Amino acid sequence: MTDANGADRGGIRVASPVGRWVVLTTVLGSGMALLDSTVINVALPRIGQDLGTDLAALQWTVNAYMLTLAGLILLGGALGDRFGRRRVFLVGVVWFAVASLLCGIAPNAGVLVAARALQGVGGALLTPGSLAIIQASFHPDDRARAVGLWSGFGGVGAAVGPFLGGWLVDGPGWRWVFLLNLPLAAVCVPVALRHVPESRDPDAHGRFDVLGAALAALSLALVTYALIEVPEQGASAMVIGAAVGGVALGAAFVRVERHRADPMVPPSIFSSRQFTSVNIVTFCVYAALGGFFFLSAIQLQVVAGYSALGAGTALLPTTVLMLLFSASAGDLGRRIGPRIPLTVGPLLAAAGMLLMLRVGPGASYPLDVLPAVLVLGLGMVTLVAPLTATVLAAVETGRAGLASGINNAAARAAGLLAVAALPLLAGMGPEAYRDAGEFASTFRRAMPMCAGLLVAGSVIAWWAVRATPAARPEPRPACSTHCGVTAPPLEPEPGSGHT
Repeated sequence: MTDANGADRGGIRVASPVGRWVVLTTVLGSGMALLDSTVINVALPRIGQDLGTDLAALQWTVNAYMLTLAGLILLGGALGDRFGRRRVFLVGVVWFAVASLLCGIAPNAGVLVAARALQGVGGALLTPGSLAIIQASFHPDDRARAVGLWSGFGGVGAAVGPFLGGWLVDGPGWRWVFLLNLPLAAVCVPVALRHVPESRDPDAHGRFDVLGAALAALSLALVTYALIEVPEQGASAMVIGAAVGGVALGAAFVRVERHRADPMVPPSIFSSRQFTSVNIVTFCVYAALGGFFFLSAIQLQVVAGYSALGAGTALLPTTVLMLLFSASAGDLGRRIGPRIPLTVGPLLAAAGMLLMLRVGPGASYPLDVLPAVLVLGLGMVTLVAPLTATVLAAVETGRAGLASGINNAAARAAGLLAVAALPLLAGMGPEAYRDAGEFASTFRRAMPMCAGLLVAGSVIAWWAVRATPAARPEPRPACSTHCGVTAPPLEPEPGSGHT
């Protein structure tokens, strides 16, 4: 039987009015976080100029968001399972919107960084909820179609983001990159309250692993602080203390997770060699991608002389290739197994990054930039969908949400550490982004490092990933962003973070 809203005993139908409203709500919510992540790198040079900041402040503008998101995303999934996915999703949307307002009116870099950290908390609440709502609300026969619609609209958002963000930065100003979230939230909240059914996990029990989440976030924060501040402060007591403290808290996190009855990251899940290996590959790949997109957006503007819109558009072919060919790459990975795609894909992406070394003052887009982003995009197409499928196939079906969440957090933590460490390793000074010559020379040192991470991921995949095809088909397409610009990540499924 079907009610007036288009729902039956098994759930909502996509073709029903309420089904379309549910899809719209989840797209709007996840789209808020997606738009910010696709345009923030393009806005960095203008933010630095307007607020008079150094490179470290720009690094924190990116990393403050990723830090709280990576540290709390598993906890956010567990909160939704326990207290209601719609409720936690809406709290995340409102939280994200308020934090976006603070970003948009920030009078200085310190306020902007603090507001970005608050944005990450909101993102940790709404990101797991968007896909969990779809999974819990729709009829089993319609879930794949609903996820496909969510993925498709998310892909459109990723494609539109660079255009919109570049136009905003060059036009009304970078503050509108954040203020744009306010009307999106104003539409999302009432629609969700009226049309989205509440759902929760009836089997959710036990206490939340708040201690584990806090230890993970603080460990990342201290290590990130040490990496970002050492170029300016040197081996000061503060920097050394932060580094030692971060490592100690990381060790404490591992110990706590081993002994808790209800850990956020159960150590037993890493008993699968396949799961552990693919997460190491994920870390290498998304560290390289995170560093690449952070530095390339600045290189195109500061060194090559592109506008913000031009820089965002220049990197768009990677997104287009992902939209066109990710499904085919996923099918190929299922037929031949993940080993070859996870070996070849990082090598192609590494070649694309090395081609970016040709981009300098007066660089020609068709001759210098386009070949690099096309080769990079082909590498991403080759590896991302098989990476997603292999992570989920490496564990039993009941732990797919947890596996997805762990892989998501690993990718975001990788990008966080890369943005913190690469400028240090490449020798970028605090004012490097203001000097085209200095930034260009350090960019030439950083790109081989990013390519080296991808080669390391390729070697690990060839050595450790099984050559046989995945044991079960990929349950959903990957879409959205791990690295913050174009690469589609896993979004945690229902149950993510709950054991």
